[in-house]
Amino acid sequence: MNARAQKWLVSGPPLVYLLFFFAIPTLIMVVASFRFPGDYDPLAPIFGTGNPDEVAGLTLESYQRFFADPIYLELFLKSFLYATATTLLCLLLAYPLALMIARSPKRYRDILVLLVILPFWSNFLIRVYAWMIILGEQSVFAKGFNGFLGLFGLDPMPLLFTPLAVLIGLVYVHLPFMVLPLYANLEKHDPALLDAAQDLGAPAWQRFWRITFPLSLPGVYAGAALVFIPALGIFAIPDLLGGTDGILIGNLIKQQFLEARDWPFGGVLSMVLTAAAIGFAGIAAWFARRQRV
Repeated sequence: MNARAQKWLVSGPPLVYLLFFFAIPTLIMVVASFRFPGDYDPLAPIFGTGNPDEVAGLTLESYQRFFADPIYLELFLKSFLYATATTLLCLLLAYPLALMIARSPKRYRDILVLLVILPFWSNFLIRVYAWMIILGEQSVFAKGFNGFLGLFGLDPMPLLFTPLAVLIGLVYVHLPFMVLPLYANLEKHDPALLDAAQDLGAPAWQRFWRITFPLSLPGVYAGAALVFIPALGIFAIPDLLGGTDGILIGNLIKQQFLEARDWPFGGVLSMVLTAAAIGFAGIAAWFARRQRV
């Protein structure tokens, strides 16, 4: 077998998979975003049966609707702020955990990494429903939290169906996606660099900011992309933990496809969200590439 055949044998299956399950569905959404919604079907037919009234054709109507109403851009901005806050909180929580795992004895690292990915062994919705119980008004946690507020003369504060609940759920679900790339990066650092800096009189905080953190930036960028992109379009957590006030762009897309049955406008929202996700991934890759140089 020649080298070219071996190359296609290795790269062919992933290429076919991406073509059928990513490229073609994306192309279908692009075409759908230029269609008219049907009277009885989600999409009106492009070609009729000879009657001119049945020829729907293509249109920019859905794109004009998106850019004409500022509420959709505001919803995108709200989703962007939630995704950004989730990414920053995950970074603050994941960095010390990943650093602790990376500096642990080798015999314990696999167990610690296993504990990080352990939540993936249970169903996603079950874990979100668990947070509904934890944050519910009658839960021990909520009563203890409001009792603590009462010590300072503050009124009880609802936890469930609030922006705080959505943020807690987003951070909980996406935290492992920040820990794993950070650990993969930190575990490769040469400890001799820190020893040399210590011998030269650098204190612990300076060793971290001048050596550890700059070297870990590729892991930070990878983790930020893995957290930000899914958090930007998620809909289950806002639906279950945020209530009516927690709607994000992912919820609106779901409503357009499943409830309003307006697939063209849902396609527009999906295309804008995909473009934003690809743009962020490109920015993260650019920063990571600059860091390697």
